[in-house]
Amino acid sequence: MAAACCAALAAAGSVLLPNTSAYNQTQASYWSLQESSLSPSCFAQPQTAQQAANLITILTSHQACSTTDFAIKCQTHAPAAGFANIAGGVTIDITGLNSISVSEDHSIAYVGAGNSWLDVYAYLDPYNKSVAGGRNGAVGVGGLTIGGGISYFSPQVGWTCDTVQNFEVVLASGELVNANATSNPDLYRALKGGKNNFGLVTRFDFATVDITRILGGNLVNDIADRAAVFAAFADFTTAPDYDVHASWVLSTIFNATSKAWTLLNVPVYTLPDTRPLVYEQLYAVPNISDNLALTELHVLANQTATPPLNWGMGTATYGVSTAFLNEIFDIVNATIYDFNLPGGVAWSIAFEPLPTVFLAPGAGKNVLGTTPADGNQMIFLTSPFWTDSSADAEVHAKTEEILTKVNAAAEKAGLLRQFEYANYADYSQQPFEGYGQSNLEFLLQTSKQYDPNGMFQKRVPGGFKLPGGQWW
Repeated sequence: MAAACCAALAAAGSVLLPNTSAYNQTQASYWSLQESSLSPSCFAQPQTAQQAANLITILTSHQACSTTDFAIKCQTHAPAAGFANIAGGVTIDITGLNSISVSEDHSIAYVGAGNSWLDVYAYLDPYNKSVAGGRNGAVGVGGLTIGGGISYFSPQVGWTCDTVQNFEVVLASGELVNANATSNPDLYRALKGGKNNFGLVTRFDFATVDITRILGGNLVNDIADRAAVFAAFADFTTAPDYDVHASWVLSTIFNATSKAWTLLNVPVYTLPDTRPLVYEQLYAVPNISDNLALTELHVLANQTATPPLNWGMGTATYGVSTAFLNEIFDIVNATIYDFNLPGGVAWSIAFEPLPTVFLAPGAGKNVLGTTPADGNQMIFLTSPFWTDSSADAEVHAKTEEILTKVNAAAEKAGLLRQFEYANYADYSQQPFEGYGQSNLEFLLQTSKQYDPNGMFQKRVPGGFKLPGGQWW
């Protein structure tokens, strides 16, 4: 039936079939080997929002498509198999939805959902404007935004989804609608963290932020100096007067072959200041290298592409203390030090501030359940990457072991929080349950209202589905 469905979809636009160069090129564009290992019966590639609506209409109503499941592909930075691809079904590749424009006063950026953030920044930088988008330019606009979204500008304006003024979205019925504060406001709120459970978003209208040159780059420390760096990070994250122009990703990276740890800092300041006082404690720690410099956002976001690898993710949210950061490192080191694979495996163990100023703009307006009342926190991300695809189960088990042990330590210390950032979550996690019961009930009710037959629950199996959503 999938082949017949692909033939029906061809009437609505471009369809790529197996054993063609265009199909193979699209298949090879996935970030993770887990995703590129899946082979859909075809890729459907809408070039306009109306073509996307036509595709959904056919998938909903055409007899040949009645049993065909589908996936939605943007820039493919979700590593888990099936989140943006599908075996034997149809993958809708929305990268052709790549228009970008700005309002006359440059206060709103109209961004097609298939763009990468690099495309967006390159377009907006000449206007001295930007949006609160992803930090790696290769990441897609669509997936990051509907999962929340962390930006260099988040301490100023909140989650990426908080800056969306309007979603253009195709419903399961094939109807193309707008969701904003006055039109479909419940759908508008649900899309701010609700992932792919409500429709196919074709365009985002973002509020812009002012920007000129910013400070960015890397600062590397010896792992022996981790206690001083951890102390600086904890003080930075819990500062009562958090500097809203400052962000910091702290990563401890382990190579299982060499048994070597690297301590990598990415401090970014969104004003043209070459030596912000907010990083003074970090600067005081001896470093191995420091290439921090003023640059433009589209240059900073243009990161070197990684070769095809297997990737994993797992996340949690914690309160912050220097002692706990040191304890996390000791737990992770003991868990993975003697674990290796043919071809090697590396681990990035990252910490990102989640201060109260970050959470204030969207509190009660998105569905993430995060509020300033939660206090200053940090997001924890464990991300392994490896070459041997046969070892997926082993690495996944080790990732779960890390999370189990660190969560237990956090709970004992009174630092475990319920929120799990969906864009960083392992496929076995349930991030919606961390949004809180009232938000989960709202998401279920909104899904029932806009997708009464549960099409995006049942026929789009990839991504995180709403738990308890068996009301169809």
